[in-house]
Amino acid sequence: MKGTFPTDKFQRLKTPFYYYDATLLRNTLDVIKAEAAKYNKFCVHYAIKANANPKILSIIRESGLGADCVSGGEIKAAIKAGFPASKIVYAGVGKTDWEINLGLDYDIFCFNVESLPELEVINELAAAKGKIARIAFRINPDVGAHTHANITTGLAENKFGISMKDMDKVIDQALAMNNVKFVGLHFHIGSQILDMGDFIALCNRVNDLQEKLFARQIIVEHINVGGGLGIDYAHPNRQPVPNFAEYFATYHKHLRLRPQQTLHFELGRSVVGQCGSLITRVIYVKQGTNKQFAIVDGGMTDLIRPALYQAYHKIENITSDESPETYDVVGPICESSDVFGKAIDLNKVRRGDLIALRSAGAYGEIMASGYNCRELPEGYISDELV
Repeated sequence: MKGTFPTDKFQRLKTPFYYYDATLLRNTLDVIKAEAAKYNKFCVHYAIKANANPKILSIIRESGLGADCVSGGEIKAAIKAGFPASKIVYAGVGKTDWEINLGLDYDIFCFNVESLPELEVINELAAAKGKIARIAFRINPDVGAHTHANITTGLAENKFGISMKDMDKVIDQALAMNNVKFVGLHFHIGSQILDMGDFIALCNRVNDLQEKLFARQIIVEHINVGGGLGIDYAHPNRQPVPNFAEYFATYHKHLRLRPQQTLHFELGRSVVGQCGSLITRVIYVKQGTNKQFAIVDGGMTDLIRPALYQAYHKIENITSDESPETYDVVGPICESSDVFGKAIDLNKVRRGDLIALRSAGAYGEIMASGYNCRELPEGYISDELV
């Protein structure tokens, strides 16, 4: 079954472009809020790295979610979109001085600190401003996730976080500093995770670390377990809203929180992934020796995930009802990896047809580049195409 698109409205738009279903996004946010509200002190932040389109950010901010940022630019985008600084968390293994100062100037909720040298710099910069920075330590839990190697982040070999064996040492250093306040622990094991067993493994590791701290009479105010919940790329129509009920229930059941602790989540892909599609136009249908190609005007510059991660996106011809034929769907970029899909069955393709690459709301528009001197794709929400 094909998705429902206002193809008559699309005809007047320059391709390629991103199209976002605002109704689906709002439905997804409603489910997130309802499921998180079932449990005491669950706090959800939206991971801006998934999609920073200002119109998308505005809808998410209206829902009441906080923001998870990984750069100074994302902090600026969050503030511009109206997210309160008191709901902004800032992670990243390489925070520069100007980015830290920006967070200090806005008095953001928390810096998720990833190394001892970073802690020292934050303390120094906060002292220069006469401020106290709230910090959580990102601990690398050495928990593997069933996902692509490029988007797993919780193994000891990854660059992210502080090793468990160093946790006590960095906490002691923080407690001895005058311009940081140690308020929490932060974790994130990867992205596009569909096996709840991975999150259970993280819960077990966090429980062990909490017991270790409790033995030292340390109870932190905040536990942040990151995000990572995946979406159904193969069947976007069958499961347009991810299973947030199971996700939040897993943490409620397996994570042993103290009564005074708040649990934070940083959801990105699962919030915006299914609401977005890349819409591209067929330039040529080319008959090869053993196959035929649908050559489209969108390429890896517009949606890099298939080239970078060998990621699957469901591809649909949204302007044809003719009988299906088999195509390799390829873009115009001068790279052999500029392929969206091979041996894809599509309703018969003709020059000028519109092709939709589904489930592209996360890590699509935000990762677009100007390689080959190409223009960046525009992003439209359904609200503005009525």
